[in-house]
Amino acid sequence: MTDRCTWCGTDPLYVAYHDTEWGVPERDPRALWEKLVLDGFQAGLSWITILRKRDGFREEFDGFDPERVARWDAARIDRALQNPGIVRHRGKIEATVKGARLFLEIEGDQGFAPWLWSFVGGQPIQNRFASMAEVPAATPESTAMSKALKKRGFTFCGPVITYAFMQATGMVNDHMTGCPRHAELSAASTVG
Repeated sequence: MTDRCTWCGTDPLYVAYHDTEWGVPERDPRALWEKLVLDGFQAGLSWITILRKRDGFREEFDGFDPERVARWDAARIDRALQNPGIVRHRGKIEATVKGARLFLEIEGDQGFAPWLWSFVGGQPIQNRFASMAEVPAATPESTAMSKALKKRGFTFCGPVITYAFMQATGMVNDHMTGCPRHAELSAASTVG
């Protein structure tokens, strides 16, 4: 694909992520929780670091099954801290366990996916940025999502993290207008 967004560079893993996953609207609650967790783990690191460890995270966190992760105890957290296949950060691992419990509350109450998508009115925001310099680090929507997540008890979810999450899960279409994926995802969001 020529003219793809420049942020993915030429690393084959990053290019594949850009071409097939990033910006595709995600409505599966478990997949949304996984991406929120991984974006929290990214804090202070590069996304390619997390992407390279994603399979390790999936294995360690029981396939990101919130019901299983919510039952983790201190010994299970300590075991995760020994895994070199993930980012070994106690605070982020503990936040994931707490987040699993919060996910279950929200999912049972109103649905995790509908709740998160409500911050963009239920449909992807179609941005039209021609260069990376135009892309904001955070928006009013990501700030509102961050505040709501924090109010529920989530951590590692500041407005910059939630905006990256919104980009990754297709809540906003931030592919550059010259990138073929922008038009593809824009057209797909108007179908139905």
